[in-house]
Amino acid sequence: MKNFLLEASPQGRGLETAVPVVTSAGRHELPPSPTAGFENLKADPKWIDFRHADAARLPRPLVLTNGVFDLLHCGHVNYLKQARDLGACLLVGVNSDASVRRLGKGPERPIHTAADRAYVLAALGCVTHVAIFEETTPWELIHWCRPELYVKGGDYDVRNLKEAQWLQAWGGRALTIPIQFAQSTTQVVGRLREAPLSAATTALSS
Repeated sequence: MKNFLLEASPQGRGLETAVPVVTSAGRHELPPSPTAGFENLKADPKWIDFRHADAARLPRPLVLTNGVFDLLHCGHVNYLKQARDLGACLLVGVNSDASVRRLGKGPERPIHTAADRAYVLAALGCVTHVAIFEETTPWELIHWCRPELYVKGGDYDVRNLKEAQWLQAWGGRALTIPIQFAQSTTQVVGRLREAPLSAATTALSS
């Protein structure tokens, strides 16, 4: 598979390393993971630097979804497999580290850098391509690829999605996929945060 990258961003835009946060209470927060590195991601044929790539080369119909995907779990994988079955190509937009912090998911988020998160997603057989975006809502990515389908999890209401309104401009549509596994990265992080230090250390080192 040929890489869609036409010109690499020299600064690795959106791939900055997450900064660990120490709480005033002295609580041990989850440290950022070692990064796979921008160079590894750039070499992956599934990665698209969409600001320097041609969307016309993407197979159609194109399915787009996006998210943080900080701790990949079976809920994510099941959702992505179903999304892939809806079209000829599944493009997954990954929030940059800065955009994750703007979402206010917690002081320790993101746990993994954008490069790591995108690299892991690219290893899934159901994912055709990955891209990293800077906004909290992927306006630029959506308008670049103009997907036929935009997919979110069943905990979203399509009627309230700005993305659904944008897709109407070219006849695209948005839909949700029912949640089959009630798992959440936020819940996992919460359990680790409240666990005794010895248990949390064991879990992180395993």
